[in-house]
Amino acid sequence: MSRLLTILLAACLALASVSVRAADDADVARLQARMDTLQADPALGRMAAFEQMEARQAIARLDDARRSERAGMLYVAERRVEIAETAAAAESARRELAALDLQRSELLLQASRRDAERARQEAERLRIQSQIQAEEAERLRLAAEAEAAARTDVEQALTSVTGKQTAQLSAARRKEAQLARQEAELVSGAKLPPSTFESRGEVFTLPAAAYAQGKLSADGQAGASALAAYLQIGKRGKIRVEAYDKDAKVARARADALKAALVAGGVPAGQVQAAGKTAEASAKKAAEVIVAP
Repeated sequence: MSRLLTILLAACLALASVSVRAADDADVARLQARMDTLQADPALGRMAAFEQMEARQAIARLDDARRSERAGMLYVAERRVEIAETAAAAESARRELAALDLQRSELLLQASRRDAERARQEAERLRIQSQIQAEEAERLRLAAEAEAAARTDVEQALTSVTGKQTAQLSAARRKEAQLARQEAELVSGAKLPPSTFESRGEVFTLPAAAYAQGKLSADGQAGASALAAYLQIGKRGKIRVEAYDKDAKVARARADALKAALVAGGVPAGQVQAAGKTAEASAKKAAEVIVAP
């Protein structure tokens, strides 16, 4: 009876040992399967090679470990497998991010090149436009010079005559002014204010719309720019600016603003006088620029 019990006890111990070994083999197989899956992944298989090597080494040590070391080895092997999987995923994400950054840089470079090409084309268009304007201005200048030369000849020929000859001289002067007006408007890109020829000289009239609260409006600035260009063409005498308003301070401010615009446009400051007139301005006349003959 004692011998039978001994045999049964030995059999139970043997079965228990086989069961534990089978469980150990299952852990090894499970971890190896995870590593095989990772290695077979086309996107992650070649990532984190060092971490994958360490994980497989840990699995191999787990497979060879004694039972007393088994729990610690299993913990280490599982952590190594997790690290390998995480490192592979992280490396894949980094590479994908690098590829996206490269693609973004290429797109920015292409956009920059397109912008540069558009800017070059616009600059070329403006250059051609400027060249055309310069050629037209030169043509008008030459025409004005030719007209001025003709006027000089006429003045010399008409020194001793009056009446009709004086009218012809006046017409020549008006023609010269007309050509100068065309050139000034072409150069400045703005329209000159209307003008009349009087005994005081050529008088340009600026409307009330040329001012906004004592300062020049956008229309006033454009008119002043064209007038400054006109005053620099040919020989001009003294220039007087007169502005009108019931308030003397406002009238003076309007006159000073118009003078400042003419000087900013290139007219010598010493050639321009400014005065405010205490009188009511009308819609058609808020200021006058008198150019002495």
